[in-house]
Amino acid sequence: MYKFLLKPFFFQFTPEKAHHLTMRLFRFALGLPFGKSIFRSLFVLKNAKLERKIMGLTFPNPVGLAAGFDKDGKYFEDLQYLGFGFIEIGTVTPRPQDGNPQPRLFRLPEHEALINRMGFNNEGVESLVNRLKNRNPTEGVLIGGNIGKNKVTPNEEAFRDYELCFNALFDFVDYFVVNVSSPNTPDLRALQDKEPLNQLLAHVQNLNQKQANPKPLLLKIAPDLNESQLDDILEIVENNHLNGIIATNTTLSRDMVKTHPLSNEAGGLSGKPVKSRSTEVIRYLRSHAKRQNLVIIGVGGIQTGDDALEKLQAGADLVQVYSGLIYEGPSIVKKINQTLLKSL
Repeated sequence: MYKFLLKPFFFQFTPEKAHHLTMRLFRFALGLPFGKSIFRSLFVLKNAKLERKIMGLTFPNPVGLAAGFDKDGKYFEDLQYLGFGFIEIGTVTPRPQDGNPQPRLFRLPEHEALINRMGFNNEGVESLVNRLKNRNPTEGVLIGGNIGKNKVTPNEEAFRDYELCFNALFDFVDYFVVNVSSPNTPDLRALQDKEPLNQLLAHVQNLNQKQANPKPLLLKIAPDLNESQLDDILEIVENNHLNGIIATNTTLSRDMVKTHPLSNEAGGLSGKPVKSRSTEVIRYLRSHAKRQNLVIIGVGGIQTGDDALEKLQAGADLVQVYSGLIYEGPSIVKKINQTLLKSL
């Protein structure tokens, strides 16, 4: 029904309008009599074999929602009825910011891809915290906090922004992700360079270790790093005792979509075209990591259960979807989990 009826309807709207309309209708449907029960029966697959005990957390299943879909934590309670094992909110910044001018999100249906240059648009960490205060921690779905810096903050002061977000969210999320890999905030990816990244992660980890019960801490990286840069990432993650890496964010490459009329749009490309490169990065990280228990969350081009299985076989412990949810619809998580169960 989604592919033949709902998707053609929603694709008549601009991507951002379609997103907001979809979520309003979804919330309305959940509020109808038996709405939550219906969605749970349709899309939630519970099976003890799907559980993953990682980083001291128990994930109901290994399929999560990547950051960017629920930037402000408005929908995490609703999205659990689509079967996600964990939901990553953000990227959030200390102060609210509008992001880049619209249009800033583009569909490439022929390639099952998206290009976005959102620019960390969000309502700020205070607004997010106010929503998370009402979270019911017994619901089962885990929440990750993806943190970044404001556009106007110079890189040499970036650590202050990450500190503000970390401190504000600490009591309300299950794990943290340091995002230095978005291509849509000027100079942000420069923080992936060895020295600034080492200083930033050391600072955040120092804050974390001062807590009575430190939270799992991960780094999200770009798919455009070469092997030497990936080696540096592994060294820095090891030296700062991070729990893991999320591989990968969107790509600046247009090799797979260069004939598309939208290929010249600035921003990060996600979806099917980034699948192979993301898997390559995962495989490299796993084979070169010094720690066997280094956690890798695989994201990039996952549309089917086989795509997710490929990421896991390459070395990922968990996976995340975003573009796949747009193109495949609300049944994507259940279908992936069904495939994973068959493979066990």
